[in-house]
Amino acid sequence: MTFTEHLARGRSLARTAGDHAADMFGPLITIGRGLRAHLAWAKNWWANTPKDKRGPALFLVVAVVAAVALLPYGPLLALLALMGSAAWAGRERVAPPPPAPDTSNLKLAAIYTALTPYLVHESDPDPLYAHGGDFKDAFSGWEFDEEGRLVQLELRYPAYFTDTEPQSRARIEQVIHGKVGRSREYRFTWDEEVNRLQVTALPPLPGDIAAQRFVTAAGELVLGFTDTTSTNRMIPVHQDGAQTHQPPVLWRTGPRSAEPHLLALGTPGFGTSTLLRSLALQALPHGEIVVVDGAGTGEHACLVGRPGVLTVETSLHGALAALEWAATETQRRLDAHNLAKRTGAMPPADTLRPLWLLLDHPSELSELAQAEGRPDPQELLEIPLRHGRTAHVTVVVVDRLDALERIRPGIRAGCKARVVLGPLSQHMALDALGAPLDITPSSHTPPGRGYARLNNAAPVRLQVPATPDPLDDEAPIDQRDAVIALLPHADTRTETTSDLAPIPATPAPASTSTPTEPTLSLDLSGLEHPPLDLPAVELPPMPQVPPMPTEAPRFL
Repeated sequence: MTFTEHLARGRSLARTAGDHAADMFGPLITIGRGLRAHLAWAKNWWANTPKDKRGPALFLVVAVVAAVALLPYGPLLALLALMGSAAWAGRERVAPPPPAPDTSNLKLAAIYTALTPYLVHESDPDPLYAHGGDFKDAFSGWEFDEEGRLVQLELRYPAYFTDTEPQSRARIEQVIHGKVGRSREYRFTWDEEVNRLQVTALPPLPGDIAAQRFVTAAGELVLGFTDTTSTNRMIPVHQDGAQTHQPPVLWRTGPRSAEPHLLALGTPGFGTSTLLRSLALQALPHGEIVVVDGAGTGEHACLVGRPGVLTVETSLHGALAALEWAATETQRRLDAHNLAKRTGAMPPADTLRPLWLLLDHPSELSELAQAEGRPDPQELLEIPLRHGRTAHVTVVVVDRLDALERIRPGIRAGCKARVVLGPLSQHMALDALGAPLDITPSSHTPPGRGYARLNNAAPVRLQVPATPDPLDDEAPIDQRDAVIALLPHADTRTETTSDLAPIPATPAPASTSTPTEPTLSLDLSGLEHPPLDLPAVELPPMPQVPPMPTEAPRFL
């Protein structure tokens, strides 16, 4: 056996002997540690006793010891009590764990430190934000949930901070959103009068509401659902097998609407085609629709041949023909309304029925038309956009967010109602919505989630109802069944185009009264009346309605 092996074996034996000795003499070690503690206490007590009281104290101790010694089994009981007290005093005490730091204080301190470089000025004699300062001086209120996440924060900022500039606001919002967590959306409310900023965490919007018949007035369409603080109206909806009430985002159309046309932009995969299908299903019970699928993906094939769907075009030739007809039809309706106003009559019934032009990705058709040297389909929307409100024609344009520059200025100016779906930055919000966004988006954006801006108000959050393509096998079957139930069938519409045609006048039947029946006849030829001097009015001829293109829909 080598020397190293002997050394390792001896070390193992010594360790084993030490462990056994520790187990054997453990109680004695504990009692000895307690006796040392008692002795230290006695020395400390004797040192702290005044000299004039040491005699009486010593006499009292001796008297107690003598009394215990004279008692039966007194010394034994005293020894047992001393050993027990020493064992208790000499036990190994586990130090309590240090208290965990308050996460709320750590997060608030981090927010305060991150805001200091942006809210402090070197010429401020008494800065509200300073390096190494206390956040309680700047934060007037805060609230955290059970999971330790910030729910609400109210802070003050110096009066010289440029809170009227969108860039300055966006910088502060970005810093706070990065410190409190990007998993949720936060609303920032700036109060410039008192220099206060309120940060509020927004709850998630319901994403399990499928397509259904919504309780709305005539001319109102549900774009989606939002927060209860963004609207004062609630509508009943079927959600998760039960009936609840949710706050809707209502878009009012028709002749009295200030925003009769809609422009929806979004990132691919976040529900722009879903929004178009949802609007089509809500508009079909009350009007006719023309669908132009510029992407040519067949997303709207479920509408082909349905009552009220005039055409679904996917090719450039069919789209140009349909939009030319829509422009001529808009002009015909406008002339009919003008004629009815001049003559004091009611407009024809077919001019009062709403007509919807639904365009999905028209920018792709514009590029194709430019390559082939054909007219741009977006140019044909000028008349419907300009006179659509009077002629009961509504235009909905849906396209990609990065195709905003390829959309003509006339469409952007005419479509004042705006919707953006998918992730959205601050500078894109100003271009797409026309107003800065006071809500910071979360890091995870579900499909159908976005923002809407109506009536020149502040943008609100939006969750589009789940309206998948019923021909898509990957979509949930319950949502596809809900869409199929809303699609119009031949027996679900009582009116037809023949019902809207004027009824020809029939000649009155000849009188079959007998001579014995009394008849009342008045001769008014003898009455004198002044002649009416009215100027002659020459009415323009009614324009002819061009026929709809009969070409069958083609999918690229």
